[in-house]
Amino acid sequence: MLKWLTPDAYFDSIYDIDLNSLCSQGIEGLIIDLDNTLIPRDKKAVSDELLTWFNDLEERGLRCCVLSNNLNSRGKAISKKINRPVIAMAKKPSRNAFKKALEVLKTHPEKTVVIGDQIFTDVFGGRRMGLKTILVVPLSGKELFTTALVRQFERRLLKRLIKENRLQKNKKVEFGLEARSDENNQSN
Repeated sequence: MLKWLTPDAYFDSIYDIDLNSLCSQGIEGLIIDLDNTLIPRDKKAVSDELLTWFNDLEERGLRCCVLSNNLNSRGKAISKKINRPVIAMAKKPSRNAFKKALEVLKTHPEKTVVIGDQIFTDVFGGRRMGLKTILVVPLSGKELFTTALVRQFERRLLKRLIKENRLQKNKKVEFGLEARSDENNQSN
């Protein structure tokens, strides 16, 4: 069971993820959680830093889809601000949620990474679909009561994973994938 709850990588924030490294390893798509991964759950504003990060994704050819368990109204509002697709009311860790995101991205599971702040929704859901997963430290902000309870279990699990050397924070991601085919063709 532990393998389904262990992310492939763990970072302080999305900004610490080396996008060039993801590209060089053949990653083509990102499924990204919204609340407390991109924006605090209790906020609506989108920072300039986040917009720049999305532009960096686009410049590198990385496709992205935001996958959220939040309401459609919040998802639509954020989608307009970031100019990216958002699937709201996703019911993560449901496989259907991740299947929908893969359809939007038009990527294969082995070339797609899930980025999120929760083990029991983002990591577990992604791992069940055969996706690579990156856990980030949740942004500060007000949490739902149920999320706050689940966080207690997540903290214990993270301590165990780190103690057993199954996970290291801010360690370079090594997925062992081939470089993207368009890059391979350019070198020939």
